[in-house]
Amino acid sequence: MLKRTLIGLLRSFEQSGDRAKDPLLKSHYYKLSRDKAFEEVLSTLKKMQGYKVLHDVPSVGEIVLEKRTVTGRTMDITVSVIGTGPVTSAVDIYSASRGSLGDLGANYRVIQDIFRTLDKKLASYKTTS
Repeated sequence: MLKRTLIGLLRSFEQSGDRAKDPLLKSHYYKLSRDKAFEEVLSTLKKMQGYKVLHDVPSVGEIVLEKRTVTGRTMDITVSVIGTGPVTSAVDIYSASRGSLGDLGANYRVIQDIFRTLDKKLASYKTTS
């Protein structure tokens, strides 16, 4: 947690991916086709408190969200649903804070919050690869 706060002093964005060094920022995989995974992720994100879905592009698999912090900063979040096979999909998240300076690790915590919610909703479809 302290490391994330220190990194957050300088950096105002965070992203998940296959090559992330932090295991909590690795891509999350689900045994669902890309279209079905996109529908499930979108419906889950629409129900999350504090997040506003700005727009979604099903053909590309992207959902753009906005979150306002207690201090008044705005965070822009892009959730990507990528088809990795006929019945498997990966979800990656990019989160960035508007404004100068760092975010004190807020983007890292937002990614963890979204992944936690998606993993609860899609627990029966979760896979490791």
